[in-house]
Amino acid sequence: MQDTVELKEFFFIIRKRKKIIITTTLVCLILSTLFSFFAIKPTYEANTTLIVNQNISENSLNITGDDINVSQQLAVTYGEIIKSRSVLDSVINELQLSMDYSQIKELITVSTIENTQIISINVQHKDPKIARDIANSIPNLFKKTLVDITNVNGVEVIDRAILPSNPIKPNKILNIVIATLLGIMISTFGVFLREYLNIKLKTPEDVEDILGLPVIGVIPFNEDIK
Repeated sequence: MQDTVELKEFFFIIRKRKKIIITTTLVCLILSTLFSFFAIKPTYEANTTLIVNQNISENSLNITGDDINVSQQLAVTYGEIIKSRSVLDSVINELQLSMDYSQIKELITVSTIENTQIISINVQHKDPKIARDIANSIPNLFKKTLVDITNVNGVEVIDRAILPSNPIKPNKILNIVIATLLGIMISTFGVFLREYLNIKLKTPEDVEDILGLPVIGVIPFNEDIK
């Protein structure tokens, strides 16, 4: 019985304060829509993949498991070299970018695909053309740097970056859904907090609904009486 009463009170408060909940939710929805579509500049991502091959002599006809393991280990090392200052500064100079090493490094994610010799280079930028150009410039300049450092060139490009047509963020629909849910949660919490802190009975209906007592009579309020 107590659970039934508490559930009834819950829906009573929701019904009584539904305008506040609806208004707050609509405000959050509208603000998130405006923010997602007009305030946030889209970010584009371009991708280039490389494969690492260990130098094998021309007389060798078979590639052993050790050769593949070495290539996989080299892929991890090469991933760190790709993000080095010498490589990225060369990219900045070649493309004449108005950024420094720390800024361009933030745009680049280098990862190795597990159990393969493949390196994936992802570049994110507000300008899709710049993202593509950086992604395509890195492999060439990295190979030059690799030859200078190790006198070895065992890296080949698998896929060159193409001009991205769709941004990867913001996720407008997700932002709107999250903002709407937050609006519902915040407004509902605020309504219940207000009801919890407000112990006044303002109307005859409050007496009947909250206390469960019948109203025998009502004394009218007269502003002229002080």
